[in-house]
Amino acid sequence: MKILFFGDIVGQPGRKALAKVLPELKKDLAPDLVLANSDNIAHGQGLSQQAVKEVMEAGVDFFTGGDHTFALKEGAQLLEDKHWPVLRPANWPGSVPGRGYEIISRGARRILLVSLIGRVFMKQDFDDPFQKISVLLEDFSLKGKEQGSEALDAIIVDFHAETTSEKMALGWFLDGKVSALVGTHTHVPTADEKILSKGTAFISDLGMVGPADSVLGVDKEIIIKRFLTQRLIKMEVAQGPVEVNGALITLDGQTGLAQNIERIRETVALDENLA
Repeated sequence: MKILFFGDIVGQPGRKALAKVLPELKKDLAPDLVLANSDNIAHGQGLSQQAVKEVMEAGVDFFTGGDHTFALKEGAQLLEDKHWPVLRPANWPGSVPGRGYEIISRGARRILLVSLIGRVFMKQDFDDPFQKISVLLEDFSLKGKEQGSEALDAIIVDFHAETTSEKMALGWFLDGKVSALVGTHTHVPTADEKILSKGTAFISDLGMVGPADSVLGVDKEIIIKRFLTQRLIKMEVAQGPVEVNGALITLDGQTGLAQNIERIRETVALDENLA
C-alpha cells in the first residue's frame, strides 16, 4: 500500500500548485491514499469550505489539522459536518467541534488516520499527545499486533509540532505500533526520513506546499519588517513559485509496517498572479 502525504498547504498558491502537479504525481506514484495538512489552507490560516473543496477536487482524500484549525469561524462549522474529510487535533482540549481520527476505507483495506498536536513552544495549552494516542491505541492496532483491539491495515499519524525533539520522541514511542508518523507545522522539510527499528516510517517535518520565495509561505518583506520593528503587522501569503513538499510511504500489505519512505519535493511555477 502507498500513502502520499503533503505538508501544510499555504493559501491559494499552495492549492493551485497542488492542483497543477498532483494528477501527474498520482499517475507516476500510484498512491492508494492521498493526505495533506490543512492548517493553512484558507488565506494562509485556517479552514474554509471553498478551500477544502478545491483541494479535494485536485485529488487529496483526507486532511489533518493543526493550531490554526479554528482560526476562521467557518472552520468550526466545517468540522461539525462529518461528511467533510477534515480532522482537527485529537488532543485539542475541551468540547470542540470535529473529530481527531477517522478510519478510511480503501477497498477491503482500512486505514486509521490520526491528527495530533504538540505542546512544546505552542501558545495553546493542549492535552498530552503521548497519553492521547496511547488511549486511542487501546482500541486500534495494526493487524496481528494486539489481542482485543480492532485490527487495521495501516495507522498513519500526523504530529503537528514545533520541535524535532518532541516529534522524534513520539516517533520512537510509537515505533512498531503505527505505520508512519509524519511531522508538520514548521513548513521546513527535514532530511531525516527513515524507517525506525520496529518498522514505523518517520520524518520530522514534511515541509509546506507554499511559496518558495517567502518566510514559511508569508511575504518575506512583511516578516522582515516585523522583526525590525517588533510590530504585529498583518501577514499576507507570498507570491511566486511554489514548493510542493511531502512524502511517499510504502507499507507492507501483511503487517501494515513501513517498507520505504521517500521525500517528494517539486517547485511549481504558477501562470497567474495570485492574492
